[in-house]
Amino acid sequence: MEDNTIEDIENEKPSDGNDEQQNEEINESEEKEEDKNIKTKSQKQKIISRASTHAEYYALADCVEEVLPIKGVLSDIGVIISSIKIYKDNSGAIALSKNSTLVQLTKMTMATTEKDPLVSERSGKVREVGNHAIWSLSSCKPGFGIDQLRDDCMDTYWQSDGQLPHLVNIQFQRKTMVSHIYIYTDYKLDESYTPSRISIRAGTHFNDLQEIEVIELIEPSGWEMIPIKDIHDRPIRTYMIQIAVLSNHQNGRDTHMRQIKIHSPCEPTSFDINKFRNFSTVQFQQYATIR
Repeated sequence: MEDNTIEDIENEKPSDGNDEQQNEEINESEEKEEDKNIKTKSQKQKIISRASTHAEYYALADCVEEVLPIKGVLSDIGVIISSIKIYKDNSGAIALSKNSTLVQLTKMTMATTEKDPLVSERSGKVREVGNHAIWSLSSCKPGFGIDQLRDDCMDTYWQSDGQLPHLVNIQFQRKTMVSHIYIYTDYKLDESYTPSRISIRAGTHFNDLQEIEVIELIEPSGWEMIPIKDIHDRPIRTYMIQIAVLSNHQNGRDTHMRQIKIHSPCEPTSFDINKFRNFSTVQFQQYATIR
């Protein structure tokens, strides 16, 4: 029978109270670390909920109750939002981050939906009439003209090539009612090419245009909605609209516009019978509805 080595003998020594005390200290340390992690996670959850009220997203009107892919990064806490779900009453949304954390979004973040022209078009209250007009520009770089301004792509743009003001002329073949003009610009991409002051003019032809609106833009990014109203706060009827870029950010010479939409209110195709009074005679009541 072989003799045990010194190492084996040391391993066979009975454990004393010091080992048990060390184990207890290790367990207590692990519990404290776990409590700390839980507390940190709870605090982080509160930060997520607070910071998410400033997360930007938009949803189309017919996409309520559907999960939509979005791009949003809350960089201060490193949470990447991958999808959202709009409430049925459109009062807010739930965002699902990639780590499966539910983040509450308030209606404040949905202000951008009101500027999306597709929302109004899909509601049936307005229609886009830009396709019924003849478009012309004061100048443009080759390959950066009207086609890029009207291709429904935010990655392309019109780039002017001349002196200020830069003009976009929109001429209709018949008198057309115009309620809003939407212009898409992006200061983050275009910087000094981004318009800072825009004039909207209307008239019958080039010689009688009158200025009806002037807007100031401060580092815009996205759609800008410009109401077109007369002195009675009603949409105007006109043959021609001219959009004039008077100045750019950082005193830039040429300008970039990525998209322009022209909205006209839709004429009602039906009427509400409830607006009429109830007929008092049988003869009139029998013709009140179609059977």
